[in-house]
Amino acid sequence: MIFITNDDGYQAKGIAELIEIACEFDKVIVVAPDGARSGQSSALTVNMPITFQPISTNSKYSIFACSGTPVDCVKLAFSKVFGIEKPKMVLSGINHGSNSSINVIYSGTMGAAIEGAMYGVPSVGMSICNHDPNADFNHVKRYFKHIIQQVYNNGLPQGIALNVNAPASGNLRGIKICRQSKGLWSEEFMASPTPRGYDCYWLTGEFSNVETQATDTDEYALSNGFVSVQPVHTDMTHYKSIDALRYLE
Repeated sequence: MIFITNDDGYQAKGIAELIEIACEFDKVIVVAPDGARSGQSSALTVNMPITFQPISTNSKYSIFACSGTPVDCVKLAFSKVFGIEKPKMVLSGINHGSNSSINVIYSGTMGAAIEGAMYGVPSVGMSICNHDPNADFNHVKRYFKHIIQQVYNNGLPQGIALNVNAPASGNLRGIKICRQSKGLWSEEFMASPTPRGYDCYWLTGEFSNVETQATDTDEYALSNGFVSVQPVHTDMTHYKSIDALRYLE
């Protein structure tokens, strides 16, 4: 069994494409948000109850809609949907929009994939660098299918999730294993006046890749027609700093 979730909601085109691919390998169970939950990272719902309800089912898949975050969906599925059988894989996506570079920290898509890895299940977050709700996925399907097949057959190291991103369009050159590029967002809020005489602020921003000369990053891969695959570790310890901080003991 393969478990699928996302952060764009169960109605999104991306998750429909991912369900279609995954059904070629195994029965699929989907628990996904009932609406868009972008930018939720690993957020949990803690101050109110969450609900989920069946949307559709057939011989290949079952879809449930959840009122919570992407990570809520994963936790709820492992606690209340699967029973004693764990899924063979957790897939999150296909996200409409890039989750490369620093975006991996904010991503609800990757928050769900990382949560799956914490349950000890091989987990992959998948994104296309195109925010269009009707984005064309035809140029990436065979690459995403290849990655799913390899992970389904071979698994992943314990505690590792994959962050997979694909260019928005074009003739792709293949898959490149790479590291996270260093980048940042600037000009992040746009002010808008309200009728009551004060400003409100809309999240916006412009992404800047600060490693434009590096050739081993996800941003380089995407800019040069490759599907980028970045291994993400749930252990956030910066080991090289441990000895340098001994003076605090």
